[in-house]
Amino acid sequence: MGCILFQSVPLNASTIFTVLASLRSIGEPVKMIPEALSVMIQVKVSFDRLNAFLVDDVLNDDQIRNLTSHKSDESLRIERGIFSWYPESTVPTLRDVNIEVQREQKVAVCGPVGAGKSSLLYAVLGEMPKISGTVDAFGTIAYVSQTSWIQSGTVRDNILYGKSMDKNKYEKTINACALDKDINIFDRGDLTEIGQRGINLSGGQKQRIQLARAVYSDADIFLLDDPFSAVDAHTAAILFHDCVMGALAKKTVILVTHQVEFLPEVDNILVMQGGQITQSGSYESLLTAGTAFEQLVNAHRDAVTTLGPSNYQSQEDMIQLEESHMTYVTGKNSGGDISLKGVPGVQLTEEEEKEIGVIAQFCFIGLQAAATYWLALAIQIPNITIGMLIGVYTAISTLSAVFVYLRTCFAVHMGLKASRAFFSGFTDAIFKAPMLFFDSTPVGRILTRASSDLSILDFDIPFCIIFTVCAVIELLTTFAIMASVTWQVLIVGIPAMVAAKHAQVDWNINFLIFSLFFFTCI
Repeated sequence: MGCILFQSVPLNASTIFTVLASLRSIGEPVKMIPEALSVMIQVKVSFDRLNAFLVDDVLNDDQIRNLTSHKSDESLRIERGIFSWYPESTVPTLRDVNIEVQREQKVAVCGPVGAGKSSLLYAVLGEMPKISGTVDAFGTIAYVSQTSWIQSGTVRDNILYGKSMDKNKYEKTINACALDKDINIFDRGDLTEIGQRGINLSGGQKQRIQLARAVYSDADIFLLDDPFSAVDAHTAAILFHDCVMGALAKKTVILVTHQVEFLPEVDNILVMQGGQITQSGSYESLLTAGTAFEQLVNAHRDAVTTLGPSNYQSQEDMIQLEESHMTYVTGKNSGGDISLKGVPGVQLTEEEEKEIGVIAQFCFIGLQAAATYWLALAIQIPNITIGMLIGVYTAISTLSAVFVYLRTCFAVHMGLKASRAFFSGFTDAIFKAPMLFFDSTPVGRILTRASSDLSILDFDIPFCIIFTVCAVIELLTTFAIMASVTWQVLIVGIPAMVAAKHAQVDWNINFLIFSLFFFTCI
């Protein structure tokens, strides 16, 4: 327009179409600027999240000294240890910890709830921040947590945990952890698939599997955090005698337990109270001391007497075993994806809105062609004024912009209605799902469906459909205009379109055929 107003170049067909071609060539890079800015903002947000994750607190290497070779018979030593979950706190979680454990020694840790028994094991592992003191471990460590950790896979995979299979050692581990009867009940034995978080196992089975994992690891030091809490008294006695005192007879074991009936058989007992080791010694010496340990033992005996042996022993494992067996047979594929069914009576997009959107696109393409045709026609009229030429072209272009706006509005409106319908169906399916679905389906999978998958439905799919429809309409319109000017193009165009239809194996093949078609037409 500036060239025409200032008359710097002649107003002819070559000038007009050269300018239009130049503007069209720079149109795509200009349209990419908002997308590039959006991507840069997302990159900035991602960098900030990664930076916050990377600069977070990590475990210090000096929390525990793992000494693989040693000359003495020591297995674990803590001197003047002070530990705290919150280093800035003035009151530490554990204080004045002094422990010396000999090799192959069995040490029991007991005390009331909240005394710091589990925290002591975390301190040995190096998981709790150390304020002062030294922690020396002579050999490898295996840890059995109070809350069972089970990974998805078979029972065998959970026990081996990446180690090579030793048949003799594996069978001894199974028997020591009282898993032989459970495995025999399963249809596929130890190849039975365990669901997410061990959904088809009872609490006692999960505890014994992770105990078997630790035993099979053949570590030097075993830290057992109340491994008998999820089993009945009979199974607990089997685990203590066959596993702790039998399979681990040549190992160092630190056992946190509330079952005081096993304490007479251990080598040393640590009594904790208020984050401190208040007493240490054998069972007989602690009883004769007449202090907190004697009160703990008497309280346990009173509880057993009050409840009675019939209430003390639970049949939970056998009941859960049968239920888990049924769950595995009937629900082994229950961890599948979420399926969304269409909501009855909901029409995602109205037929009228579809037709208006398509008509608006046709009008936009037609007006674009009309604007170009007007320029080609107007330069052939000798007496036409510049104002008339620019005015008509501006009017046609403005009208085409209005139709583009209408097309975009209808596309967004239909996409919003479709998104609402999908989201309503998704939420209805989630809130009406049975509890077994949430037990067998990971929470991350549900969040992925509710976030990234629905985001694709909200943004990508509607605009991809609109862009596809627009491209098809523009192709057909361009083909019709070219055929009206030069009908011979049909001889090349129709066979090319048929060939593209039958060669829809790869997108690049279609693109090559259409490219050859346009180059031939040009």
